[in-house]
Amino acid sequence: MAKLRSDFSFDAFNQMAVEYLPGHMDIEITGAGEGSCSGRMPLGKRHLAPNDYLHAASVVALADTVCGCATMLHLAKGGSFTTIELKSNHLGTLREGVAACVATAQHLGRNTQVWDAEVIDEDSGRKLALFRCTQMILWPQ
Repeated sequence: MAKLRSDFSFDAFNQMAVEYLPGHMDIEITGAGEGSCSGRMPLGKRHLAPNDYLHAASVVALADTVCGCATMLHLAKGGSFTTIELKSNHLGTLREGVAACVATAQHLGRNTQVWDAEVIDEDSGRKLALFRCTQMILWPQ
């Protein structure tokens, strides 16, 4: 399994992400370890669909961001990445509160990484979504 990078932190990711989609969605990475990463997203109107339920794209943004940070934390120096596949199964919804996410590595190879994530209601622990993505590792030419 790839080792957690010591030269990159989830705090650095949070600072870097402020002006990007994760910052606009109020997504915060809250922890990381070997083979895992966690984050949360306090919900506001911007996260909801016009029917006032959690928008599926908000859930995907949270899960993909947590998996993306996890990928960055597990990359060898000089590598970058891009998502090449993702899938989500939505099991529940929220109207308010906090959606939390934990990503777990399934494969940490030289050319690809595969991450599974669960999105839950932070208050009740109820599962909201299951997510899986494949990251292609990009090396300088």
